[in-house]
Amino acid sequence: MRTAHTLQEIDLVYRRDARRVFATLVRLLGDFDLAEESLHEAFRAALEQWPEHGVPGNPSAWLVSTGRFKAIDTIRRHARFTSTETLAEPVEAIADETLPTDASAELEDDSLRLIFT
Repeated sequence: MRTAHTLQEIDLVYRRDARRVFATLVRLLGDFDLAEESLHEAFRAALEQWPEHGVPGNPSAWLVSTGRFKAIDTIRRHARFTSTETLAEPVEAIADETLPTDASAELEDDSLRLIFT
């Protein structure tokens, strides 16, 4: 069954890559709580999309990208209740970040940075 197999793959990706994805999100977002929330939102999106569309070729990069977009959505949602001037720059900086073609090396570096944080 494709769904059960996909759920096993998601579980494997979570166990193998969640800490590295989290470290990258911390670097991109500059906020531990927002990074954790975004990580969980990205995995929720994976649970919804991957069984139907299949696991992407680079699931870690997909999770980082999805987590970053979830964070942008969260920041914009909070901006409606606070001064938008203070949040405009961080949202633009997060939106402009791009992952390098070798995202796995970048994820490893971010894990090391998080250890020393």
